[in-house]
Amino acid sequence: MSGLFDKFKASPRPQTAATTPSALSTLAAKTASTTVMTEEMFRKMRDFVYAQSGIYFVDAKKYLLEGRIAKRIEALKMASFEEYYTFISSPINRKQEMPALFEAITINETYFFRNEPQFQALETIILPELLKKKLESPVKKLRLWSAASSSGEEAYTLAMIITEQFKPRYPSVQFEIVGTDISPAVIAKAQQGVYQEYAVRNLPQNYLKKYFSRDARGGYVLAPEIRSMVTFSRLNLYDTAAMRAMHLFDVIFCCNVLIYFDAQSKQQVVTHLYNGLNSGGYLFIGYSESLHSISKAFRIVHFPKTIAYKKD
Repeated sequence: MSGLFDKFKASPRPQTAATTPSALSTLAAKTASTTVMTEEMFRKMRDFVYAQSGIYFVDAKKYLLEGRIAKRIEALKMASFEEYYTFISSPINRKQEMPALFEAITINETYFFRNEPQFQALETIILPELLKKKLESPVKKLRLWSAASSSGEEAYTLAMIITEQFKPRYPSVQFEIVGTDISPAVIAKAQQGVYQEYAVRNLPQNYLKKYFSRDARGGYVLAPEIRSMVTFSRLNLYDTAAMRAMHLFDVIFCCNVLIYFDAQSKQQVVTHLYNGLNSGGYLFIGYSESLHSISKAFRIVHFPKTIAYKKD
């Protein structure tokens, strides 16, 4: 038996072009350049993303930006972060790639009736207050904006509450709901109005039975009467010109998006949100977010288990 092993030792496997030391070294270098973002490239990519969207990645979040851009590199079959950066530096490529990049670097996790105390405050206190004023106004239109609507659950929650609780009682008032997001992919999903178990897990059973049906794949399909109440469009909250066009709203939900911005970007976005509200309008933000040191223009209003920011 020892002679047999000696034979194999004496006849090593021939080296191919892919297994020579130089080829392996090249392959390792290529892999490293794709999966590891240098500090210099991190700063370049961070500055680029910030300039385009106001989204800021602190040094401790380098791994997040690295991992998410790596997915775009893989999808485009590129070899390195450097190649990708050169690609998006071109104005033509940038216009085409930015929606996919925004989709990769943002988190679009949401569900119906998320932050339930906010919707409770809206239903029981805020909307009755606003609608009383609308009845006394010559313009009987109430406008609500889901400013980071993701796949539509928040905006459609507003639509269901209005349909269930207020439309029958205020037939003379026109209700308008707008949903916006930076990602075209989630906007398309919102417009389809088809959801899975996770999204509807917090829905009151009467809403689930009344406003949803099941499709052949087990999805929950939202009723056309609710879908038709919301207009969705793509919007970058950091785009000053686009934000100036968003005005005359009575209620704005901008939840769990300010966490992506640095202080300067937050001030810019919040100023636009303030300007977008009618006098007496309300702004809701995420539970982990605060306008402390960002804006003193709003008055904080306390509700059970939540707060809102009011434009007086």
